[in-house]
This record gives sequence, C-alpha cells and structure tokens, in this order.
Amino acid sequence: MLNTSLTKYLYHILRMILVGVFLWSGITKALHPLQFSEIVAAYGLLPDALALPAAICLIVLEIIAAIGLLFEKRGALAWISLMMILFLAVLSYGIYLGLDIDCGCFGPNDPEAVAFHDLRGAFQRDLLLILAIGYLYLWRFINHLTPYSWLKFNQRQAISKEI
Repeated sequence: MLNTSLTKYLYHILRMILVGVFLWSGITKALHPLQFSEIVAAYGLLPDALALPAAICLIVLEIIAAIGLLFEKRGALAWISLMMILFLAVLSYGIYLGLDIDCGCFGPNDPEAVAFHDLRGAFQRDLLLILAIGYLYLWRFINHLTPYSWLKFNQRQAISKEI
C-alpha cells in the first residue's frame, strides 16, 4: 500500500516541506540570534545565562538536521522528531501558563508571530508536522529505506531501495 509511486511522491513532498520549514526556521533565527534568545528566555524554562547558548544550539541543530534530511542522512529525521517533541512540550507549557508571547518558531521578525502571539496555532501546526514525520518513518519502514551515513557519500543501497 505504501510502496506505490504516489506514496513515494508524497514521501518526498512531505520530506521537502519538513526541510523547508526547518531550514527557514533556522536561517531566520540565525539572522537575529539575540532576539531569538530573548524569546527563549521569555518562556522562563532556562536561566537567563543559558538562553543565548540554547538559542544558538537550537539554530545550528535546526539547520544541520534540515540539510541532513534534504540529503537523506541517517539520524536527521530523528533529530527533527526530537526537536518537534521539545517544541510541543514548550508550547504546551506556554499555553498552560497562558503566556502571550511569540512562539519563536520562525525567528523574532515573523510577521504572523508579531501580529498574533498564537501559541495554540503553533501547537496545531507542530502536530501536523508530527504527522508528516510519522508518515516518513512509516514509509521508510515499509520500503526498507536506509538513510545515508553522514560520512559515506556513495551508498547505492539507499538509492536503489528508494527508486
């Protein structure tokens, strides 16, 4: 059922959506790391001294994971999954506290975030991304796709199983 050409295209479309979301998110935050660290600090989960290092680590991880998923690198989808779980937990915390802050999803200059401060909307969007991640995992499992190693660039096994 999940090994038809239609499901293969859906796999690649969803993968590219995730790559685009995480790459865009990381790049827009990288343009303003200090402002993003203020958003991280606004959740009150970390001491202020750790907000900037945490923000920078998150930015780097988002960009590396997006590039890894673009090139089907082993572990990239797992890192994206872990970040999504973290984002959902932080958003849940913010919703629980009734915080009226920017979610921080696409950097401090995101026009939607400036206008709405909608943590619930960000939470719902992240749930949709979790569904896309679940599809990618399911498709890989059914089609026996093994992502490439980060160190080896000429693995034909992953390519031949995908096509």
